[in-house]
Amino acid sequence: MSYREMRSFTEKMRALGYPRLVSMEAFRMPNFALMTDILLWLVKSYDPTAEIPEDIDSEQDRIIFVKSAALFMAPKAHIKLNTRRLYMADGSCVRELAKIVNLLHEAVAAKADPEENEKVLPLDISSKLPQLKTCRLLATEITERGAKLYDSLGHELSFRDVRSAIISRPFELRQMETSVNAAIAALATQNQTTTAALANLAADESNLVSKIEKKRVELDRAQKRLQSLQGVRPAYMDEYERIEKDLALLYESYMERFRNLSYLEQQLDEYNRVEQDKFEETEESLKKMQSRLQEEEMRLLRGDKDLEGGAFDELVGAKSGSGSLARPKGAGQRGRSYRTLSGTGTGSDSDHPESDSLSDRPTHSGLMASSALKPTLDFPDDDDIRDDGGSGSLTGGSDVDRDDEMDDDEGEDDLSDDDDGELDEDDDDLLIDHGDLDGRGDDGMRFDDEGGDDSGEEDNDF
Repeated sequence: MSYREMRSFTEKMRALGYPRLVSMEAFRMPNFALMTDILLWLVKSYDPTAEIPEDIDSEQDRIIFVKSAALFMAPKAHIKLNTRRLYMADGSCVRELAKIVNLLHEAVAAKADPEENEKVLPLDISSKLPQLKTCRLLATEITERGAKLYDSLGHELSFRDVRSAIISRPFELRQMETSVNAAIAALATQNQTTTAALANLAADESNLVSKIEKKRVELDRAQKRLQSLQGVRPAYMDEYERIEKDLALLYESYMERFRNLSYLEQQLDEYNRVEQDKFEETEESLKKMQSRLQEEEMRLLRGDKDLEGGAFDELVGAKSGSGSLARPKGAGQRGRSYRTLSGTGTGSDSDHPESDSLSDRPTHSGLMASSALKPTLDFPDDDDIRDDGGSGSLTGGSDVDRDDEMDDDEGEDDLSDDDDGELDEDDDDLLIDHGDLDGRGDDGMRFDDEGGDDSGEEDNDF
């Protein structure tokens, strides 16, 4: 304890109103009675309701007194007293007593100066918010560390034997020395490496500084050149502006022509579309007409195949004296009355009972279809021609009266018979020549006869 500390202690005790006079030499020697009186007075001054045992006759009583005072001041005033120094009751106990004296002296001084208390600002809770966050973090950390400590203490029983075995093991000084030397060498190597890296960093830093300065000079030069170029008008700028204006005019003309061209192309596309629709409608109508004609011809072909003798005579005019067959009209008018002809010879009406022959082969008109129709017809074979034993006749499944209508377009073709005016039974290969479709419109039907009077041979063209 210094002289200054002892003097400050005695003055503060006098200011607090301690009834006894404390001299500077009071604690040169151990004085437990004075220390007990001062400590008890200080505790009573802090809290008059404090209960501290005052008996100090025996050693145990003195120990209890010191502990009681220390335990009372710790939770109440948050002052930690060293009981050992208090029990010694010499100059070292003055420092412990000074803790309580300073607290009481500050309280008395604050109470004696009310103006200073008025200057104290009221407590602002908002200013303590950062401290509140820090306290929360510390509380969380304390909880975590307490849990870890509890777990570690739980493993103490299992670690105790291992720790005792390691501690009881004799140390090998040579091995320990070798390990320490190796660690020292590793640290020295690491130190050298770090030093070299620092030296390299210094060199790199100097190089970078020089490069930065060089680039800065180049940047300044480039900026000055840019400013000088921005202030100069190029020589070709006038021509550029003139060409730019011409280009604007040309672009306007181009856009106008482009719009006109687009409009004309659109009109052309619409016209082509309309024409295509008309063409498709025409094609569709022609296909429908073709299919209708085919159906009618097939229906007629499946009908009656026998023509009466009178009908055939009326068709060919063999004995009527006309000697000519009118050419029929187009295929559109005669498509519904296609004929299948068959003939039989008679022995009673001919001059030659054995057989009839055609002296003059009739010339028949071949059936010509329209340009959009090519029907396939089945003609009768030789076996289909029947011999009735009487007068020869060709029968068909349609009216022969259409010959009057057929005379209007194509004219007449002469059809001549033999001397007896009848067909021969042997000449039963009379077939109808179907004309090719040549797109000429309506053609007549003809029966070709290219043979002579007595040749007896037929040349049927299909």
